[in-house]
Amino acid sequence: MSKTKSKLQRIFERVEDWSDEVRYRLRDFDEDLLITPYIGFGNTEKFFLKGRVMEDKEIRESKETDSRWRNLKNMYRHFETDEVPNARVRAKFQNAIKETTTDREGYFNVELNPQKEINSKLWHNVGLELLEPIVENGEKTTATGEVLIPPPSAKFGVISDIDDTILKTNVSNKFKMILTTILSNAHTRVPFEGVAAFYQALQKGVLGNENNPIFYVSSSPYNLYSVLVKFLKLQEIPRGPIFLKDFGTHTPFTAGDHKTHKLTNIRNVLETYDEMQFVLIGDNSEQDPEIYKQIVKEYPERIRAIYIRKVNEEFEEKYDVEELIKEVQSSGSQLVFAPNSEFAAVHAASENLIASESLAEITENKRLDEQSPKAEDLTEEHLVNN
Repeated sequence: MSKTKSKLQRIFERVEDWSDEVRYRLRDFDEDLLITPYIGFGNTEKFFLKGRVMEDKEIRESKETDSRWRNLKNMYRHFETDEVPNARVRAKFQNAIKETTTDREGYFNVELNPQKEINSKLWHNVGLELLEPIVENGEKTTATGEVLIPPPSAKFGVISDIDDTILKTNVSNKFKMILTTILSNAHTRVPFEGVAAFYQALQKGVLGNENNPIFYVSSSPYNLYSVLVKFLKLQEIPRGPIFLKDFGTHTPFTAGDHKTHKLTNIRNVLETYDEMQFVLIGDNSEQDPEIYKQIVKEYPERIRAIYIRKVNEEFEEKYDVEELIKEVQSSGSQLVFAPNSEFAAVHAASENLIASESLAEITENKRLDEQSPKAEDLTEEHLVNN
């Protein structure tokens, strides 16, 4: 970035900060405020929780029967947020208490250190309370955050992309991707066939009761967080921390770096669980193969396998696939380009990542997904006119 461009960006950010601060101080909070916690993660010594404080827009619960016009209006509410900067939030877990302050976009991050021994459950609750500002009616604003802490039974972790890996998004066609996002909802979004059963098998592991943690990394904005969480639940895909991007930090001078975002979050997970091996799952629509190759180089012997879903036919024209596979193998891992979840599952079973008995269920899940009315390939014309 040039010096002039960098200077303009800093000026733009300062003006925006000042504007947010003025609006915050002049605002009377006569409407309810909302703490939105995002799923946290950590280990028995420390864990991290992120969230956001906003005015409660009371976004309407989506339904499978919603029209595309209603989906569009609801999606607008997800992006038209009134965030609360400089809000004070208190987090409590066991006897550990930590206070934090939201940034200019209303986000907060908190690190907590458990004071007592943690049980072997996968999920743990953190109490959250808004200390400031207080709404006019004086009612407390509270929420409960969830934190994932892998139990001793876990043998490995999974880090997965979302767009065009588990969720049909059409990343390679930006116009179609936007239409799909704004005209659909959690009920009508389409998963790739067999994903749910494959991810369930990975979480269970070869022993069936491993409770292996799954993490999701995407360049989608946090405005879509609740939509993605609901999508995972509806499709019975195992939940886990979802690392997204802050849409509000994108200025006219920068749109954010997809590769840096993914590398940073994957590194954070690997370093939090420094004795755990991982499986990486992505697709070839963007940069996943290059990003994962970089991770394998930085963390040799930590990545058991990499599964890349084939969704972009032009990928092999731009990259030397055989060379990529060799480079990953030299770092002690395996790179598998898979046409579908069933193909990846067969390899995973051969590597003792999942139980071989789960293959029949994955095949059946894939068959049922293929027969679903939602499985049709939505064209741009179909999205616009229906």
